[in-house]
Amino acid sequence: MALINENFLKLSSNYLFSDIAKKVKTYKITHPKERVISLGIGDVTRPLPQACLEAMHKAVDEMGNQQTFRGYGPEQGYSFLIDAIIKNDYASRGVTLDPGEVFINDGAKSDTGNIGDILRHDNSVGVTDPIYPVYIDSNVMSGRAGDSDGSKWSNVVYIPCTEENHFVPEFPHRKVDILYLCYPNNPTGTSLTKGQLKQWVNYALANNVLILFDAAYEAFIQDPDIPHSIYEIRGAKKVAIEFRSFSKTAGFTGVRCGYTVVPKELNGFTLAGERVPLNHLWNRRQCTKFNGTSYITQRGAEAIYTPEGAIQVKENIDYYMTNARILKEGIQECGLKVFGGDNAPYLWIKAPNGLSSWKFFDKLLYEVSIVGTPGVGFGPSGEGYLRLTAFGERKDTLEAMARLKKWL
Repeated sequence: MALINENFLKLSSNYLFSDIAKKVKTYKITHPKERVISLGIGDVTRPLPQACLEAMHKAVDEMGNQQTFRGYGPEQGYSFLIDAIIKNDYASRGVTLDPGEVFINDGAKSDTGNIGDILRHDNSVGVTDPIYPVYIDSNVMSGRAGDSDGSKWSNVVYIPCTEENHFVPEFPHRKVDILYLCYPNNPTGTSLTKGQLKQWVNYALANNVLILFDAAYEAFIQDPDIPHSIYEIRGAKKVAIEFRSFSKTAGFTGVRCGYTVVPKELNGFTLAGERVPLNHLWNRRQCTKFNGTSYITQRGAEAIYTPEGAIQVKENIDYYMTNARILKEGIQECGLKVFGGDNAPYLWIKAPNGLSSWKFFDKLLYEVSIVGTPGVGFGPSGEGYLRLTAFGERKDTLEAMARLKKWL
């Protein structure tokens, strides 16, 4: 008799974005003449940079030649991509990394969920609230989250990020072993200054806390005082694992590639208090459970760092950030409160007249044919808010704001 992992039964039967998709599908069936503008799920619309396409075409040709064919690659990633990452993403910002500290993956979502494999099930978890749902759900699956009362999990410490505290998290009210930070933030679109992030690194150093830092949206940062990597903060290598993604940066949502940095000086602990390098554990985990990202994909990712690729990526980012500006200015003209959108492709709108997140979602869908993402789906502090993304096409972004202004 095969016994199941009963922690999976604790999960909601539906994923947030699946619920949204069902609602939108129903609306389209009942309103076939209406054109729906989706500003909800954060998928990109701009095509891959030409430099990436050319590199991938070349790699495909190599795979068809006996002399240049490649089979299994290194689980950690090819050195050509790792070296490019270190040179361009870290050395350029004064951060020194060893090649053995960078692990190429098939997207940040995978590793943010899988990192729990090397951590005990009874670690206490702290999360900023609202938060990307994968952080919570992956801990539920491993038995680390406890039980749910319908809005919160018993073994998770929620750190509210609200309008009242300017979306800057305060230190948790009780001890945590693992802390998730995502900046620039999904879903609120807000960010932390270098000084604010330094306080969290110092907190982690003083309390033996492991920070899981999701920097998937660092390429969208415009403000020079906003750090792109937690390792720009002195001491962070002793307390933090960093996750990066090419999905939004270079349109790799359908290609799948990112990377995780696990510094060699970062330690976890046994029950007896013995220090164990997490880099070694993660490497062992990857060698067992991951067969590496494809050679073709990694060549495409490498091209992001070429002079041509860098220009093309910046053009895409500028396109999305212009969308963000259009959205933010339009929403403000409508008299609604909106946050984010300055250093991230996400905007966090406060629902008018005390509406709940789902009620605001329904009104936008059924009265304006615009799709957002209900804030409560990201955690209890998200209630009363709605997330919009800047990843749509320009004409849709402009039309969405015209509809919203007319509606309000």
